[in-house]
Amino acid sequence: MKQVITPSTTRAIRSKAWKGVTQRSLAVNGMNAFTNNFSQNLLLIHHQRQFFSTKKEKVTKESWSDEWKEAGLGAEKAQDAKMTNLLFVQTGFGVDQHGDRKKDGATKAAVRAVRNAIEFNSIPGMIEAVPGGRKNMLIEVKLGVPPKDENSDLLVPIDVDLDHVAKVFPYGKLMPIQVTVGGLLFPTGRIVRELGDENDTAICVAASVSLGYDNGERNKDSKTQHKTYDTKDGY
Repeated sequence: MKQVITPSTTRAIRSKAWKGVTQRSLAVNGMNAFTNNFSQNLLLIHHQRQFFSTKKEKVTKESWSDEWKEAGLGAEKAQDAKMTNLLFVQTGFGVDQHGDRKKDGATKAAVRAVRNAIEFNSIPGMIEAVPGGRKNMLIEVKLGVPPKDENSDLLVPIDVDLDHVAKVFPYGKLMPIQVTVGGLLFPTGRIVRELGDENDTAICVAASVSLGYDNGERNKDSKTQHKTYDTKDGY
């Protein structure tokens, strides 16, 4: 039988078709809204948990020892991290008295200063205190190094091989090492030519090593930094 299309049938078909289009449109819009919200949540989670990055890159190709190398020990590079939560601060100093101090004296003293700051401490609590454990522990190092020329108007610290300093740390994420003019140059009264001494000047480097983590929060109005506890506030 031949189907007859009447005006009322046409209106019904159009109404049904429009209803279907509307339902599909609502479904698509709903899916888009869900996708957008889901994407925003993923971005928020990523921002808040940057320190859980799976990207692993050793801060230096050097290793403190063959044993460390075989065990895979060595700090990783901190990727765009900030020390929002400061947990532990260590200080130390190191001295180099002999050898070609113009070449690597400051580096030797810096390594000794950092080791002096960390080698007498045990930090098992970092496993629980830092989200994700000690692999996510941030390490912030600041070195006070004597100037190349104490009589110059522009004081510049003696060169330090920072890769050599970085290999001191067995784990954690090392932030860029900061070097500032500081430390001390002093006479020892002793020259040992057999060790390469040209004078009796010794190089002393001071070091601070801070440990903590990045909670992912950022302050848009001011520089993001760790909280400072003041006795006037009851701490």
